[in-house]
Amino acid sequence: MRDERADGVAFVEAVFREEHGRLLAALVRRFGDLDLAEEVASEAIEAALARWPVDGVPPKPGAWLMTTARRRAVDRLRRDQAFAARLAVLRVEAERAEPAPAPDADGGLPDERLQLFFTCAHPALAAEDRGALMLRCLAGLSTPEVARAFLVPAETMAKRITRAKKKIRAARIPFRVPGADELPGRLPGVLQVVYSIFTEGYVASSGPRLQRLDLAEEAVRFGRILRRLLPAEREVAGLLGLMLLVHARRDARSGPDGEVVLLEEQDRARWDRGMIAEGRDLVAVALTGGPPGPYGVEAAIAALHDESVSLDTTDWPQIVALYDVLLALVPSPIVALNRAVAVAMRDGPEAGLALLDELAGEPRLRGYHPYPAARADLLSRVGRFSEAAAAYRQALELAGTEPERAHLRRRLDAIED
Repeated sequence: MRDERADGVAFVEAVFREEHGRLLAALVRRFGDLDLAEEVASEAIEAALARWPVDGVPPKPGAWLMTTARRRAVDRLRRDQAFAARLAVLRVEAERAEPAPAPDADGGLPDERLQLFFTCAHPALAAEDRGALMLRCLAGLSTPEVARAFLVPAETMAKRITRAKKKIRAARIPFRVPGADELPGRLPGVLQVVYSIFTEGYVASSGPRLQRLDLAEEAVRFGRILRRLLPAEREVAGLLGLMLLVHARRDARSGPDGEVVLLEEQDRARWDRGMIAEGRDLVAVALTGGPPGPYGVEAAIAALHDESVSLDTTDWPQIVALYDVLLALVPSPIVALNRAVAVAMRDGPEAGLALLDELAGEPRLRGYHPYPAARADLLSRVGRFSEAAAAYRQALELAGTEPERAHLRRRLDAIED
């Protein structure tokens, strides 16, 4: 027999997950305090968990949550006059900066999540705090959940989030979308935070698993929100397209026991074709209407990989050409490393090795295990096995996850037998 109350609780949690960012953003905009907004939002969901499974879900659950949270906030402010006075000043400042929002078309919450994105990703915050705050505020994860996402103790994460909130208050970081003149300078920071969350999900920096699908899926969800809120921004389309095209391979990237499955060995029938089609459409948007941005170019590279039926039939000349464009836009050693691997596929391992050797002194690659791993692979392909073994050992020392280390050990064993 189905547990109807459990089903009701699960539905409430799903609604809250969808509404959390909108609810929190609207509360911050109204009351000017992130801590207060989080507290009353939590109280509203607790009330919903108690009432909805019994009374049924209201027709406009977001509006119900907002009304409940707003009442809790007003009650709290009435009990704390000093707190109320401080928040009144903040609200006056916010109202001077921009007009109060109107309800959306169906009478629910106005969608102010874009303002919250820019607040969480403000350049005044420490880089390590931005992604944590975004997961806490926009994804609605608890502090222990965010701590697990970044593989740090909950106490450490609590301090980070508290530090970020204090910085927002002390620096009077405005809760607003930057103006048209500011947006080009601020949007890349927001996109970088989202992409950093996705990257940690795509290949975890440490731990027992290769992938953190929960993080990757949250980043994709953030990308979809940004795409809805900023439909004219081509780099937003590029980032979402890139994440979809890469995430489409998620089921084929690990074996039954969690082991690494390289691109050339993956069962491409397991790739998500619907996600690939959506990603390709976004690439077209990202590359149309002006010079391409970095995310649009990266998405185009990912699309070429996803369109090929095998590694051998991949359009490596076009991929190298796109890496040339990307390297001009983002002169990064990691981009140069990826380009060298593509050149090796196009022109042979010796050509790729020559390019990797040029990067040998790059300090930003010293702790980056894909660099010695790529050298090891190309060295083994040209029969320089002792050098390849040394490179594999170096990569083993640097690799963060156990599946990556196990993969490198197998490669090392294969050339030492």
